[in-house]
Amino acid sequence: MTFLARLSSSTGDLSTKLLDYVQLTKPRLILLFLITTAAAMEVASQGRVAPQLLLITLVSGACAAAAANTINCLYDRDIDAIMERTRHRPLPAGRVTPWEAGFLAVLLATTAFSLLAVFANLLSACLAMVGIAVYVGVYTHWLKRLSPQNIVIGGAAGAIPPLVGWAAVTGELSWAAWVLFAIIFIWTPPHFWPLAMLIQEDYARVGVPMLPVVDGDRVTAQQIFRYTLALVPTSLLLVYPCGVVGWIYGGVAIALGSWFIYRAWQLTQTPEDKEQARNLFKFSILYLMLLCAAMVGDRILLPHLPESLDLLACLLS
Repeated sequence: MTFLARLSSSTGDLSTKLLDYVQLTKPRLILLFLITTAAAMEVASQGRVAPQLLLITLVSGACAAAAANTINCLYDRDIDAIMERTRHRPLPAGRVTPWEAGFLAVLLATTAFSLLAVFANLLSACLAMVGIAVYVGVYTHWLKRLSPQNIVIGGAAGAIPPLVGWAAVTGELSWAAWVLFAIIFIWTPPHFWPLAMLIQEDYARVGVPMLPVVDGDRVTAQQIFRYTLALVPTSLLLVYPCGVVGWIYGGVAIALGSWFIYRAWQLTQTPEDKEQARNLFKFSILYLMLLCAAMVGDRILLPHLPESLDLLACLLS
């Protein structure tokens, strides 16, 4: 083999390995965490968050979420090897060793804590570590294989990123920060359970008691509907009594929430319809992204609205 051929082979092997490491971190999940973190920072700063702090917090949040996801893959590699959806992941497929995954997780968690502690504050750094601990200890280790309420209680880990973002800006946690936590906490079951309905056979095969496996599709659809009903008034608490966002966000929250409720109600009518469950799962992601965009837009646009209206009046006069 020539030098160029060996170099090309080595480069290809390195690229494949790096892709395997990235896959361990579940980057698509991380994106949602970063969106909620950024939205919390914009609301906390009233649309004036420092770009450097925003960037550092998002990088740190990505590292913390990646560490938690990597440990999740490490812990669940036994059942991942059996489930159709996950058996090709790097650990069960043997492309990454447990030692490598563990080292990567420690490196990512250390990076997250150090960046937040140095460039933001200790509270945000500790909250990021709490998020890892809840996801790994409460959800992955304790509840996932024990209780059909696993995603309800363990889902609190996914609600911690907004707390990290709020704390990074303010150095404290106000009631508004906890409302953001509650929004993500209540959103998680109606987001995850439609997916669980789609892949329940995989969960049943490995003995993971997800709600559709234990209680069936009809009960799961009813639970999804109830959580969705609770989500809409919870999302409006940011408008009143917290008062950290205004009517732009409020209008979007009502519109999005109403559509979410309607889609969830449709699922209760035909819980066996897998396509309906798939569409609801996809919409839940869009719902959260648009709700966070409304928070950011409200804080950026609303303070400048009087000036814009005055300018418009002058142009029309």
